Amino acid sequence: MYTIGIDVGGTNTKFGVVDKAGNILKQDRILTNSDQEVSFFVKNLAKKLQPMIDEFGGKNNFKGIGMGAPNANYYKGTIEYAANLKAWKGVIPMAELMENQFGLETKLTNDANAAAMGEMMYGVTKDIRHFITITLGTGVGSGIVIDGKIVLGCDGFAGELGHVTVRPGGRLHKGTGMRGTLETYASATGVRETVLEFLSENPNEPSLLRNYKEEDITSEVVYNCAIQGDAIAIRTFEFTGQILGEALAAFVLFSSPEAIVLFGGLTKAGDLLLNPTRKAMEENILTAFKGKVKLLVSTLKEADAAILGASALVC
Repeated sequence: MYTIGIDVGGTNTKFGVVDKAGNILKQDRILTNSDQEVSFFVKNLAKKLQPMIDEFGGKNNFKGIGMGAPNANYYKGTIEYAANLKAWKGVIPMAELMENQFGLETKLTNDANAAAMGEMMYGVTKDIRHFITITLGTGVGSGIVIDGKIVLGCDGFAGELGHVTVRPGGRLHKGTGMRGTLETYASATGVRETVLEFLSENPNEPSLLRNYKEEDITSEVVYNCAIQGDAIAIRTFEFTGQILGEALAAFVLFSSPEAIVLFGGLTKAGDLLLNPTRKAMEENILTAFKGKVKLLVSTLKEADAAILGASALVC
């Protein structure tokens, strides 16, 4: 028997067929297209996923579908008021929509919780029972594991660390209306905002980034400029790491994790981001925790952790 794991991100949705040993036998992706109604998303997903189901013997060979998605309510199978899914307003009965489309039982969890489950089963935390995962992508997601169990809370929404305020009165998060949250600084989107601010505040400072149109500047562009020694690009990662490290120091207080695992596209910046993050975390952490919490980077392929974790929902 097989399972299907689906990771709904703010930009892309990745999905795969998983066997009972935890091998992803086939995977693909589509654009999430969150500016369209969710019915379009389900139909677009079916165009690629249904042939995969048929290839592996049809729905009778599948236990079900596990899906990680922003603001997913594990208990109700709904996506509720997801800030980064523009047109998916209110409460979306996603499990019901998926079951109607594919005829398979569907279970949901928060996308970052799915990544944490994948990490716990197959990644660097296989032997760790207390840890936090932080996903640094279009947004900032998180999964909290205590005593080997994902923390869900009463409604499945526990652990939204990306929406914790780290700079009161700071940047506006357009999706939530909140200001100064971690996601507005430590995401790929936040890196872009930081570098645009630095370029504007220092108009006479030369930078490779000035060779790009504003709309073409991404976190990847900032990284490429940083490794060429661009001062503004390097400061951008130092600033981002400072804020992220301060936040991690605070997060340690409530669960006393053995490790914090960073995951997602922004971790490709490597030491440019990790060194200032680690430094700021240790400088701001309570003395009782100094030197105790490992800061790790996921070794799973970027798409794999969330797909595997989501598939485990129906194992």
